Amino acid sequence: MENKNKIGVIGGGNLYQLDFLKNLEFKKMLTPYGDAFYYSYHSIPFVLRHGPERNILPHRINYQANIFVFKEMGIEKIFAFNSVGSLIKKIRPGMFLIPHDYINFDSETCLMQERRHIIPEISQEVRNDLINISKKLNLDFKKKGVYFQTKGPRYETKTEVKIIKKFAQVVGMTMGKEATLAKELDVKYASICCVDNYANGAVRKLLTQEEIERHEKEMIKKVLKITQEILRISL
Repeated sequence: MENKNKIGVIGGGNLYQLDFLKNLEFKKMLTPYGDAFYYSYHSIPFVLRHGPERNILPHRINYQANIFVFKEMGIEKIFAFNSVGSLIKKIRPGMFLIPHDYINFDSETCLMQERRHIIPEISQEVRNDLINISKKLNLDFKKKGVYFQTKGPRYETKTEVKIIKKFAQVVGMTMGKEATLAKELDVKYASICCVDNYANGAVRKLLTQEEIERHEKEMIKKVLKITQEILRISL
């Protein structure tokens, strides 16, 4: 299968569970920003942001190297999977959200070597692809929302959640940086966010790591179906 439409995939915990990737060997690319690791499936790069052993925490991810892989391989569209916590009751664990915008105040993560200002944005073209896939699969999803980027690796305090829920619908630790870097390299980027939990204090129920991991496992079959549809776009 040739990657005719020059697509790539980046993801976290859910992608590590996909059987068709488990049978592949990680490849390493030496970039100007350090080593990056990815699977190549029929010339489609799958970058797993937490590394080969899934032991790289969000604040230690080499975002620059990961996104550089796609540019170096001539990729034009990045489909991302990001796990998030919901800030509002109507976006429940087990649902998906396709953000149309994001908030990320971390200005340290960049690729620019010269003075150049970009206008950050999420690709509407890739968003439309993800919306169409979600409709085709009859997923329970929201096609619009704001993603709030925190640094991690800890979760947010209840007071922090009270503040950020005024401006966003979901919170996570990775997507904002990736979207910004992709824009810097003129690679189209959009994400489908897996809602694994309610954010700390968003509802009365106590947040636990066990709950987050349980919802993540429950999403695997859906993530596989989404991935299969993304692969069809490459044909």
